[in-house]
Amino acid sequence: MTSTIRYPFETPPTEGDTIEVAKGIHWIRLPLPMKLDHVNCYALDEGDSWTIIDTGFASQRGEKIWTSLLEGPLAGKPVSRVVVTHHHPDHVGMAGWFVGRGADLWMPRTGWLMARMLTLDEQPSYPPETIQFYQRAGMDAGILAKRQSERPFNFADCVRPLPLGFRRLVEGEVIQMAGRDWTVRMGNGHAPEHATFWTDDIVIGGDQLLPSISANLGVYPTEPEADPVADWLEACERLAPFATDTQLVLGGHKLPFTGLPKRMEQYSENHHSALRRLRAHLKEPHTAGDCFMPLFKREIGGGEYGLALVEAVAHLNHLYHLGEVTRTLGDDGAYLWRLT
Repeated sequence: MTSTIRYPFETPPTEGDTIEVAKGIHWIRLPLPMKLDHVNCYALDEGDSWTIIDTGFASQRGEKIWTSLLEGPLAGKPVSRVVVTHHHPDHVGMAGWFVGRGADLWMPRTGWLMARMLTLDEQPSYPPETIQFYQRAGMDAGILAKRQSERPFNFADCVRPLPLGFRRLVEGEVIQMAGRDWTVRMGNGHAPEHATFWTDDIVIGGDQLLPSISANLGVYPTEPEADPVADWLEACERLAPFATDTQLVLGGHKLPFTGLPKRMEQYSENHHSALRRLRAHLKEPHTAGDCFMPLFKREIGGGEYGLALVEAVAHLNHLYHLGEVTRTLGDDGAYLWRLT
């Protein structure tokens, strides 16, 4: 196992340009309007066309950047296929735009179902189930009141409508992209049925395989009893045997890297360490909103609060499903969690 993780490309591509990171594989970076201010996409050269992997948010700026790319470094060939690793808006947002221009859509079935459902489910205000979920998580009262006064985020705000039909990506199948055979291996935890693509020397990892940040493991009102931590740990154990020191890993954020075996070990240990700290914290009862410091080892505020809260619920749910903690509903509507 390598002792370090290395970054062969230290500078990302500028807006509207690409970097060829391997023969026929071009790295593209698109902006995001949040603290994690970018998403990585990839264009794979099929000879007479392009395959695009992940797409960024749907927005006027996104359309302008993709149009510039298609008229510039990707000029001369159409996009014949758009491949989506998972259903989150920064990865699927522009997929429908590409389909409207003649591309076929390939993605996991669960991702297509989730994205299509959430895009069609536009809500003008937070439904009662969502408010109850936040209350039970112990959301800060001021943040909850602010949310109740605002229109909620909707997938339709930044995801173009998805087509009625798509081509399903299946665990273990081999597909061809850029003259290479890629084995599809599904991750889990960050998103259900998250597609990753493996050759001997290159891995396209989406958000399942990131270098210097941790993928968010969140529980949401759509499945409040979910255990994404268990899903994540299972996926790490299952994918680890395929990792080698020399593979170039192309993730959905940050920089391409090598040293995947070491990183796979870190993925699991990061959460096991957080769970150990959480167990110690829960010797006294706490809400999910009171668990940020033991989980993340720092103060949480601003735009990070929502993701931190759903990840705190995820770790509490994991201990609850293991039978290691109990929860009781307080008079304020929040669950109090305590070590068994």
